[in-house]
Amino acid sequence: MGAFDFLVIIIFSLIVLGVGITFSREKDLKGFFAGGGAVPWGMSGLSLFMGFFSAGTFVVWGAIAYEFGAVAIAIQWTMCIAGFLVGKFIVEKWHKTGAVTVAEYLRFRFDGDTQKVFTYLFLLMSFAYTGAFLYPVAKIISVSLDASIYTCILVLGVFMILYTTLGGLKAVMVTDVLQFVILLSAIIIVIPLALDYVGGVESFISSSPDEFFGLVNKQYSPLFLLAFGVYNSIFIGGNWAYVQRYTSVATPKAAKKVAYLFGSLYIFSPILWMLPPMIYKVVDPNLAGLEIEGAYLLMCQKVLPGGMLGLMVGGMLYATASSVNGSLNISAAVITNDIVLKLKPNLTDKQKIQVARMATIFCGVFAIGVALLVPSVGGIVNVVLSISAVTGTSLYAPPIWSLFSDRLGKSQIIKITIASLLINVLLKILPMIIDWEGLSRAVEMLIGVVIPFSLLAINEVIQKSKNSIVSHEVSVIAKRRDEEVETAGTNAFSLKVMSYSLFAVCVLFLGIAATGEDGWIWLVGIGVLIAVMAYILLNKSKAAVEEEKQKQLVI
Repeated sequence: MGAFDFLVIIIFSLIVLGVGITFSREKDLKGFFAGGGAVPWGMSGLSLFMGFFSAGTFVVWGAIAYEFGAVAIAIQWTMCIAGFLVGKFIVEKWHKTGAVTVAEYLRFRFDGDTQKVFTYLFLLMSFAYTGAFLYPVAKIISVSLDASIYTCILVLGVFMILYTTLGGLKAVMVTDVLQFVILLSAIIIVIPLALDYVGGVESFISSSPDEFFGLVNKQYSPLFLLAFGVYNSIFIGGNWAYVQRYTSVATPKAAKKVAYLFGSLYIFSPILWMLPPMIYKVVDPNLAGLEIEGAYLLMCQKVLPGGMLGLMVGGMLYATASSVNGSLNISAAVITNDIVLKLKPNLTDKQKIQVARMATIFCGVFAIGVALLVPSVGGIVNVVLSISAVTGTSLYAPPIWSLFSDRLGKSQIIKITIASLLINVLLKILPMIIDWEGLSRAVEMLIGVVIPFSLLAINEVIQKSKNSIVSHEVSVIAKRRDEEVETAGTNAFSLKVMSYSLFAVCVLFLGIAATGEDGWIWLVGIGVLIAVMAYILLNKSKAAVEEEKQKQLVI
């Protein structure tokens, strides 16, 4: 990358930090951790998409796309189906509980002891997930600068802690939208330039390895896709950071739209995101080991004009960072709401926000530590898929089951969760102890899904035979939610910040186009579209303010 690329990254970083500083005015935990309960569903849906897709797309799935081809697209299409299933059956249930976090729901649905067990389990898993998410961001910068991966992890970890500490959930969501706009715009430019670089579509297809466009292979079989699809449905529907996206909107209908938007975006986005690393297989088929994790960015470096490469890297960086930011935010929410405030319930709002920010820093430091370990355990693909198989369904399926069944009690949910985790961990470490090559990736993922569901189903049958029903107090927080949702005026502020941020991005696009390099016409056209989008959002924010004024007059 040249000096102009670095200048663009710095400018974009200042825009992102500016959003965080703008939202640092949050004065209560509801605003910091749940966006006040009235985040626009479109913003929340894009944030869910960016938070989920960005953690692995450029490095994890990009590496699989380079090595195996279109199977990476098939893997991500399971996320599309999962999004629609979650929207149809799960998100409305979460929203109607009225809880800010899953931990809060567990306290009212079961009791404080259950909440503590799940809180500690979640925090333990969250540190692993967040560290795994931080690694791809550092990998992107490491490849770009030819710098030490460990240095990049430390520097980026500190930056993300600062950003999330400042602005809370709204800051994360607004910048997620910015990153979506930038990356979608950039990919529109990258794909035709990359295809032209290898001689066109026909040359790309004819030069690709045999079976490169097959949707399954021996390692990623139909069985794996089935199990991974079920896993994704549970993960998207039960992950505490993603549940936060459903509970931060105003109505159950809006919560369903969040999940449907997520699913819709995953219809076409896997094709767009996976083409660059697939094309790079033709450019350089000799990458090996951890080198394949950089295939996506290496393709961008080959074809993007100066300045645009910097913007693409900035978008990739902060898009991938979205998962880190979201995980830090929800982890800090759990520590603040469900640990610290139980010990010190009489803190002032200002003190609560200070605790929330300290909790964010604490979680961030642990995430940095985990990220530093990733290269020594076989790279990010192994880490992400192993964590998914071992923990995903075991940790998130039982709370989801409790949304639908009143027969799942305190002791059962704890025993089922811990038993599922232990069995899956045992199957993972056995090959290290005895002379056994271990389970295939497909069987490992399938067992990770089947064990917790089997235990939950057996418990349901047993409790039904006893005619056992568990009483709970979820209706208490559901009623409280109706009284606490923020006003349209507060919502308008988020739209206003987003519109101004998009105007700034538009200026950035036009500035790059002014250099006159290849693709400048695309840049101008995209810049104009971004300006129109920003103008529409600004008008919406003004309309929301007027709506709030009218409500006040009626009152």
